[in-house]
Order: sequence, then C-alpha cells, then structure tokens
Amino acid sequence: MRSYWVWFGLLIVTWSLAGLFSGDIEGLTFMVGSALFFGCYFLSPLLEKKPSYHMFLFILMSMISIVVFWPLHTTQVNFFALLIFGLIGGKAAYRLKNIHAILIGTILYFGAIVPYVYGPLEYLLSISLYAILLSIALTAFHQTIDHEQKLVEQQEALRSEFRKVKRQLVTSEELVRQEERAQIARDMHDSVGHKLTALLMQLEVAQMQTTDLESKDRLLLLKDLAQESLADTRTAVKTLKNDEVGGLSAVIQLIRKLEAESNVRITFSVKQGALSSMLTNQQSITVYRAVQEALTNIMRHSKSREASVAFSVPTGRYFRFQISNPVDKTTSFQEGFGLTAMRERIDQISGNLEITQANEEFRIIGTFPLAKGEQL
Repeated sequence: MRSYWVWFGLLIVTWSLAGLFSGDIEGLTFMVGSALFFGCYFLSPLLEKKPSYHMFLFILMSMISIVVFWPLHTTQVNFFALLIFGLIGGKAAYRLKNIHAILIGTILYFGAIVPYVYGPLEYLLSISLYAILLSIALTAFHQTIDHEQKLVEQQEALRSEFRKVKRQLVTSEELVRQEERAQIARDMHDSVGHKLTALLMQLEVAQMQTTDLESKDRLLLLKDLAQESLADTRTAVKTLKNDEVGGLSAVIQLIRKLEAESNVRITFSVKQGALSSMLTNQQSITVYRAVQEALTNIMRHSKSREASVAFSVPTGRYFRFQISNPVDKTTSFQEGFGLTAMRERIDQISGNLEITQANEEFRIIGTFPLAKGEQL
C-alpha cells in the first residue's frame, strides 16, 4: 500500500510538471487525458490477479500518456513526459510478467521517439540513450526482484519442511503415549478386571457353601475388598481410556498445536454429537492426518491463510469431517502424493473421501462408519 501511494505521488508531480512545461497541449485534452490516465491507475490494483487485463490496462495508460504529451507545434523535447514514460515502464517491470513489461516498454519507446524522427539528431540520441539506460536498470531491478522472490519461496519451503518434521515428531510422541495408555487399559480390562470378577464369583460360591459364621464373615469381608478393587480397576481403566487418542478432543488438541506452529487460522465447527463420539485409535489418526495434509496444502499452494474444519455425526453411525478454504478461482487440479495417501487411509477404515471445488472454495470431505466403543 505504501509503494502504491509513492508511485501515485511521483506520477502526480511529474504529470503536473509535464503539463506545465508543455506549451502546445490543449486544456481539454490535458484534463480528459489526466482523468482517464489516473482512473486506469486506480483500477490497476483490482486487476493484479488477472495478468491479461492488467497488461491491457498498462497499454491503455501508455497510449493515453503518449496522446496527451504528443508535441503538436514544437520539436522541443518534454523531458518530464519522458519521466512519465519511465515511471510507467518501471511500474510495468515491477507488476507485470517479463514479456508484458517488454511490450509496454516498446510502446513507450516508440511513443517517445516517433515525434522527433525529423528533429535534431541529438534529440534522437538522447532519447534512445535514456531508453537503453532505463531498460538496463529495469532489467537488473526485475532480476533482483525475481531472485528475492525465489529466496523467499525457498525459505518458506524450508520453514514448511521444518514445521512438518516438528509436527510429525510431536504427533508421534503423543500417539505413542496414547497408544501405551490404551494398551494398559486393555490389559487391565482383560486381565485384572476379569480375574477380579472370577474371584468375586468364587467368593460368592464359597460363602454359600460354608456354614461357619466366622468363615462367612471373613468371606464377606474378602468379597467387599474384591468389589472395591474391581471398582478401582474400572475407574483406572476409564481414566486411561479418556486419555486415549480415540477421542475427538485429543484430535482437536493436536490440530491446535498444528495451528500454533503454522500461519493458517483455523475455524472449528463441532456439531451433531461429534465431540462425544468414540473414535478408534486408527480413525483418530486418520482424521488428524487428513487435516494435517489439507493445512499443509493450504500453506504451500493457497494465497489464503484461513481454513474451516467441521466435524459432525449426521446419522449417528457415520463420522464426517470437512476441511475447506477459499480460492481465487476454480482451476483444475491433480491429486498428488498427499491427497492420494489421505484417500488410502480413508479406504482402510471403510470410508469415503470427496475433493471438490465450488463457489470459489476448495473442500475435502471424508466420511467413515463409527465403531462401537468397548465396555468393561
């Protein structure tokens, strides 16, 4: 925005001086030409994302400036008009592609030199030398800009890879811890819980078979202790299972860590019982990996730094997740390694993956059947 107003200020000053020191410009021509020229200048930011229209706008600005400052009754060179041509050429070199900038420069060069073809030779030489020096300077400037852009892209790629490795490390550690908790809970459920239940049944049978009152009292005490131990085991197993990665809360927590390390702002939407749904370990990993890959693609390929993530259970039997982000325009795309791997993970849990573009929005929608939760 600052550079826009700097260029605008330079054009205003130079345009005014060119009109002031040009004695044969009609007032109406200057006023109409000025209005059209600066009208095009104000429209230029709106067309930056449309290269062809942007180029035609620069051609129009160049033609307007040539017509306005075309000498009618004098062969005296208006050097302020040459400065205006130079400013337009510099703006074109900064904003347009190489071939488009060369076209604009060619138009401006002929517009500057044709009126003086039959004039003094020094005029032609000075204008040509000015054009050559300006072309060299703008070429060097354009190469510098391209080099800086490549460096920025390389730096962003390195940052993206660093974040990816860091996320994978954090995620792997978290998933390993969650898997250990889940394994401990299953072992306690299958071993300790079942043995305590069997012990209670044996104590119940022994209490029914004995006739000694003292023995019955001892068996009752032992049965109470066994029941308390079984209750404590149930509580411990539930606590461990609440920390298991099978819950959507753990997935959201991992995604929040991902958001904190990236430049993408994520908007969550959790509805229709999705938060309380019990996902298996594999399902949770699949959902997280899908969101992770989608956000990575946004950081790499999208100009937008916003994404929406929605979780829902529409029918109570199927889990649905959707990742969407705005795009400039609908373009064709091909599934790369990341999207292909995402589709394979969804297939492994008997799910379905849809990738669509509609209404200037890119969507990744996955659905898969929910598994029944384990009960102690």
